[in-house]
Amino acid sequence: MPAQLAPSSPRASIWEWMQTGLLAMNLSWTTLCLGGYRAETMVVTSALNAVMLALHFGRRATSTELPPLHPAGWWLLPFLSYAAANVRWFSPVPWLGWQDWLGWAQLAGVFWIVINDIRTAAARKFLFNVILALAICSVALACYQRFVKPDWLMLGGTQTAQFLARSSGPFAVPNSFAAMLVLVLPAVAFPMWRRGATAVARVWAGYLTAVLLLGLGLTISRGAWIGLTVAVMASPWLVAGIGWRRRMAMSAGILAAVMAAGAVVYTAVPQTRERLDFLMRDGGERSRPVMWRAAWRIFIESPALGGGAGSYSTLFEKHRPEHEQKDPQWAHNDYLNTLSDYGAVGFGLFFGACGVMVWRAARGRRARGSTERVNAVAAMERDDGESRGMVTAWAVGLLAFALHLVVDFHLKIPALAMLAATIAGLSVTGLGPRVDRLRESSVTLGNSWLRRTANGVTGGLILGLGIWWVVPLYRAEGLRDNVRRRLDALSVPGRSAMDRQVVASKAREELSHALELDPANAQAWADRAYATAILGHDDRAREQELGRAAEADARRALAHGRGVPAFFLRLGVGLDLQGRWLEAGAAFSEALRLAPVSATTWFHYAYHLSLNRVTIPLSRAAIATSLRLDHSRPEAESLRQQLGERR
Repeated sequence: MPAQLAPSSPRASIWEWMQTGLLAMNLSWTTLCLGGYRAETMVVTSALNAVMLALHFGRRATSTELPPLHPAGWWLLPFLSYAAANVRWFSPVPWLGWQDWLGWAQLAGVFWIVINDIRTAAARKFLFNVILALAICSVALACYQRFVKPDWLMLGGTQTAQFLARSSGPFAVPNSFAAMLVLVLPAVAFPMWRRGATAVARVWAGYLTAVLLLGLGLTISRGAWIGLTVAVMASPWLVAGIGWRRRMAMSAGILAAVMAAGAVVYTAVPQTRERLDFLMRDGGERSRPVMWRAAWRIFIESPALGGGAGSYSTLFEKHRPEHEQKDPQWAHNDYLNTLSDYGAVGFGLFFGACGVMVWRAARGRRARGSTERVNAVAAMERDDGESRGMVTAWAVGLLAFALHLVVDFHLKIPALAMLAATIAGLSVTGLGPRVDRLRESSVTLGNSWLRRTANGVTGGLILGLGIWWVVPLYRAEGLRDNVRRRLDALSVPGRSAMDRQVVASKAREELSHALELDPANAQAWADRAYATAILGHDDRAREQELGRAAEADARRALAHGRGVPAFFLRLGVGLDLQGRWLEAGAAFSEALRLAPVSATTWFHYAYHLSLNRVTIPLSRAAIATSLRLDHSRPEAESLRQQLGERR
């Protein structure tokens, strides 16, 4: 869909096309690889982002005349600085904190590139059309998933049972796919309403809008539907020159149209009817409020600084209710998750910066419109009006995305974070000075040796950190995650001792390599202790030796991550293998203190108690507690039966 994003402007340079191409490639790669959820994907994503930033600073180090940096880019730097300090000195799980920080840093980096390096109309139009093509391709994948192979996922994965009736496109979760679509839908639909648009443009825009709405319908994402509806209803209030009565009438008309369409969909689509009936029957959400309350309690305990970067999944154990035995990674609400991890300081620095940028952009839009309206020629006025209309459409998409953040964790999905940063960057620069005027006000860099040196050093530092820190960190996490999946699969009934030995031995080797890449990954140390314990249980001749190795790895995990219940479980198992039953009991007791209503923790404690005949009655009570908390654990039921036979 052609989109006139700015008035006539200079031709894009080879540097700008290079940055635009790299960003388009990165958005496509990350989106089509489950949204960047897997660490292996982020190896490539982070490398491309590092190259883009290095090119940006390299250009400013070697060029003698360039436009000044866009002021909006600086507003996110205080948050990144604070977040890095939070990881370094406050987070109880720094290896998770750095992974979380890198997500924020790459969001800010993409925003910086868009507002500073992608300014000409041709490059901006190309970038948006790539995003549009990516969305259409994603809808095609969603249709294949819904109508041909419901359990299909990208990268050879298998969809979980709870999402089999819904489509997730290139993502793992349908709500993530829906968030992508609400970002771009308003801009795709804009030509249908633009004054002066040709009939061909209107028909083409209508067709593309229908395609994306089909994809949005296949997600059956209630949060996305509601967020988009509210944002579109608010759109008349974002347009200048309209009286309040007309705005009210337009919003009411939009609501009526949405309700009519919703009634048709509710009647015709059983899956949608089931989802909405479930919502009404249960009086709203059940699982999300559990996670929201936990996030709020973590924030209340440390309102200024929060629980620490990346700490939500760990600190959730302290606030877990008995009826919730899932292990949430995030709070399903990015606002609460930010409060939980970074406290009021971090929340204010990030979302406050976003608010300031919106306010300044709105002021710039009004000022630009008033100063250019008098002297602009008619063609310029048409182009400029078209540009402002597209910016409004992008703003509506960003508002829908922001509303959807109330019920999901889209800023934790790299592809969605980068897509939102891209659309935000296009919006901010679409309201700013024209490219030709920026170039007229270019600053001369040739005589500023200090400035050019600082840019060169910054670019080299970013590239070096990307090569020697970020890429190894993601490679290590990718190795660890794959190994852990294979280790967890050993708990399936029917796996032989020989099979366990082979898998666990290979796991130790791969985890050792992961720890060479990133020795600070505490979870990798704990997982190696897990693999070692599996070997120790099946090899009684080496039980003591392997128990000492498991203990050492568990202690290294605890040295890199404070207060993680699973690490104390790994320590207790290692001590039990050595026959140090009393010391192991202390480790299991600490795990229970940190996770008092975790079925997994009670199961491990029950197994520990079963090793001593004197405490078998206590073991029976502990396994009963584990099964009461989660009755679907086959290993717990097996232990209960064994304890029943031992009188």
